Amino acid sequence: MKIKDGFAKRNIAGSNIVVPVGAKGREFNGMITLNDSASFFWDCFCNDITIEQAVDIVTDEYEVSRETAHNDIEAFIEMLRKNNLIEE
Repeated sequence: MKIKDGFAKRNIAGSNIVVPVGAKGREFNGMITLNDSASFFWDCFCNDITIEQAVDIVTDEYEVSRETAHNDIEAFIEMLRKNNLIEE
């Protein structure tokens, strides 16, 4: 799964913001603010990866259990699904 094309993450005044670009601007009216963990997850899912691959990346980068990483990634993916931001 991966983030759909047409969205860009920018750091604006210290905040990680996702905004639609191009044609997506007509479909998605708004922006999403990401905390540091969600911003890291966003970067992971800019590539087509599985949840397990994302868990590997997160646990390699941070001192967190696989269970915690998996739960946090699942919650992030649910947010992406609710906002129609992910290709599965």
